[in-house]
Amino acid sequence: MNWTLSHRFDRRALPLADRHYNRRKPGTPQFAAPGRTFVLLTPAADAVWVSSWPYADMAWHEWAGAWVNTIFRNEGAVLSSVLIAEAVQATRWRWGQPPPLAYPIVTFINVKRVRPKRHPGYCYLMAGWEQIGMTKKGLHVLGLAAAKMPFPQAPVDAQLQLA
Repeated sequence: MNWTLSHRFDRRALPLADRHYNRRKPGTPQFAAPGRTFVLLTPAADAVWVSSWPYADMAWHEWAGAWVNTIFRNEGAVLSSVLIAEAVQATRWRWGQPPPLAYPIVTFINVKRVRPKRHPGYCYLMAGWEQIGMTKKGLHVLGLAAAKMPFPQAPVDAQLQLA
């Protein structure tokens, strides 16, 4: 496991989040949306992951109820596909059983804002995700099928909570 626990105001993660293409207001201290979010950072602070779990009635897309990867940026040496797979494990550790959907976790890619490549989201595809659709605004939607969801695994510095 390459991830450690972080939070939406983590100053070490802020520069990475600011360099992510979907960042609306770079420099503001909070880089993850309010609500149910889960933030991971590598120990060297060279990769960041944010999962959100919007309430289904507040979703603007047809994958309502799914966990959503809103930020992933890797500037380190570990393969992005490895970090993505581990981030899904850590998300399961935090939130437990995934939503009962065909694709319980999704991400949205704006191909106009990323470097041109043959397969947008290639690192996700290498982690077992699939292209599952497009949004009305033209974003590519990638999802990890329920049958491919990995077992939960805690981040490096996580502690189990007493019931």
